[in-house]
Amino acid sequence: MKKIIKSYDDIKIINFYVGYVVIGTACLMLIPIITSLMFKEWSALLDFVISISIALSLGTLLMFTGRSKIDKVKVQWKHGLVIASSSWIILTLLCAVPYELSGNTQSFLDACFDVMSGFTTTGLSLTQNLDHLSLGLNMWRHIITFVGGQGMVVLALSFMVNHTLGAYKMYVGEGKDVELVPNVKNTARIIWKISVVYLIVGTLMLWIDGMFIGLKPVSAFFHALFIFMSAWSTGGFAPMSQNILYYHSLSYELLTMIFFIIGSLNFALHYAVWQGNKKEVYKNIETQSFFITVLIISFFTVLKLTNSGVYSNGISVFRKGVYTVLSAHTTTGFGTLYARQFATEWGDFPVIMIIIAMLIGGSACSTAGGFKGLRVGIVFKSIISEVSKLLNSDRKIKVFKFHHIKEIILGDGMVKSAYIIITCYIILFFIGTALGTYYGYPVLSSAFEAASITGNVGLSIGVTSPSMPSVMKIYYIIAMYLGRLEFISVFVLIGATFGGIKKLWLRLLKQ
Repeated sequence: MKKIIKSYDDIKIINFYVGYVVIGTACLMLIPIITSLMFKEWSALLDFVISISIALSLGTLLMFTGRSKIDKVKVQWKHGLVIASSSWIILTLLCAVPYELSGNTQSFLDACFDVMSGFTTTGLSLTQNLDHLSLGLNMWRHIITFVGGQGMVVLALSFMVNHTLGAYKMYVGEGKDVELVPNVKNTARIIWKISVVYLIVGTLMLWIDGMFIGLKPVSAFFHALFIFMSAWSTGGFAPMSQNILYYHSLSYELLTMIFFIIGSLNFALHYAVWQGNKKEVYKNIETQSFFITVLIISFFTVLKLTNSGVYSNGISVFRKGVYTVLSAHTTTGFGTLYARQFATEWGDFPVIMIIIAMLIGGSACSTAGGFKGLRVGIVFKSIISEVSKLLNSDRKIKVFKFHHIKEIILGDGMVKSAYIIITCYIILFFIGTALGTYYGYPVLSSAFEAASITGNVGLSIGVTSPSMPSVMKIYYIIAMYLGRLEFISVFVLIGATFGGIKKLWLRLLKQ
């Protein structure tokens, strides 16, 4: 009986915090509501009023059911991880309601696909008639990807006043582990402060450039806001179906490139630079790993594109080739060419280079996806360490370190963790490739799309579309979810769910 009571207590405390996250995210619908009201988009306004009513009602109900236990039960690791992972599932369903009501998706599954793509900053889209979406719905798409980059739990923690003893456990559950300051609530606020400052500066720069290239002031502002939200969050969503190609502007491309590179860097690195430690930029193992792999992949991609005569001049190679490599490596997914051009013009080798870039991804504790430059650096260091141990005598024991904000000793547990996470990403990638091949897509195209999904990138070779099989849509949603939360919290949710079902089943059998 005590075990049963304890499990009910667990559910109640999880409900309270999940409800808190749901209400915090649902309140963001006020922004597209105001936008729709300002521009007299009455249909979109009604869609969001209905959606926010549903979300707030559910959030309030969840908080109410758990309120009696929050001061009596200590938040444990299992609570924090389950809160983070289950919040994402519930919010995906709730935030898909405006898509479904708008009529711009073929099914509720497609709507959930787009929301998960936004939350995970992937950027692949099944929304139809993208060039004629209401401003309110377009605002919602980009808010989702901007908030998803920082994290919905991080957003909730920023406004949390009481009950913060278990905050770190929820924070880690969303795929982040760096503490900028000792207090996790303040860390969350610093993350949002950094993002908002960049949002203001970046939007202003893109707004000015947008008017310079011919957009009307109001249109230029919203394009600037939406594009920056996606660039900073390495999300890949754009207000137009042609993505960055729509602007036909080198200056616009350069600005977005700067923003998504900065956005792919660790928040701890941003904070260190803000604190005056500018040397961290080139001393950090993540930035070292990132620039080395970017240079290598860019070199071979450009070399092949040049030798193949795909592009006639250096500017075109840079705008199409290098831009795409950087967009893939930072897991942004902005495109300056059409999806099928990868298959019809680039050839196999450059596509393989892009697949590698997408799988590696950006920095840990950033808005980027992939298995992260930090883990690549740790694996590389571990190989050097093992080779060194074999070459040296047993008496000479060398301690290997790497620099990531501070000097860190390379431990076996750290290396093991890096290998496990990378292995999980690779397994996810191979399953996605096999699934695409099973449904008749070419192997390389299946691998490209699987890498984009697994790494939360958003570049497409033409596989992702409303007409693709529902099984692939469901798998892609799961893969985006697992890749963004980096597996652990999702595994805990699965374990807790099936463990609870097993206990209930055994109890019924005993009765």
